[in-house]
This record gives sequence, structure tokens and C-alpha cells, in this order.
Amino acid sequence: MVLCHLSQGEMAAGELAQAVKQKAPAMSQQLAILRREGMIEARREGQSIYYRIIDDDAVAIMGFLYDRFCSDDADPSVETKLANQGEAA
Repeated sequence: MVLCHLSQGEMAAGELAQAVKQKAPAMSQQLAILRREGMIEARREGQSIYYRIIDDDAVAIMGFLYDRFCSDDADPSVETKLANQGEAA
């Protein structure tokens, strides 16, 4: 979910945590892993830390996935199918 949000542009750590409904420690761990793997980078502006995707392949993949599943134009039947698959498992 973090990469899905970042595929739409740079976000502050607090905004990300709110967007994915996670507490700060869990968010910090995820962001640290993504930074260590070279997928995102951070910049500090005052008290805030902003993150963005720097891996070109990740940008392309996450942009496609966002358009397909997360955007306002996404096909709602896909969510229904995914939910039904989860119930069947």
C-alpha cells in the first residue's frame, strides 16, 4: 500500500502512515526496508521527512497497478472478485 500511495507522488511520512492506517513505528520499519532495497529515497524539510519512489521499474509497475485497482476510474468488479476469492479461501 505504501508504494501505491507513493506512485502518485512524494508524501510525508505522517501522511503515508495516515493513508495506510498504520502507526508510526510500523510505518518506519516499512520505509526503512524500502530505502534499504533502493526503491525509495527520503528528504528532510524542517521537521518532516518526505519519501518518493526512485526505482524506475517500481514507478512503472505501481503506476499501472494504481490505475487498475486504486484510482477513481478503477473497475469496481475487480475488487468484488478479489473479495470473493478471499472468502472462498
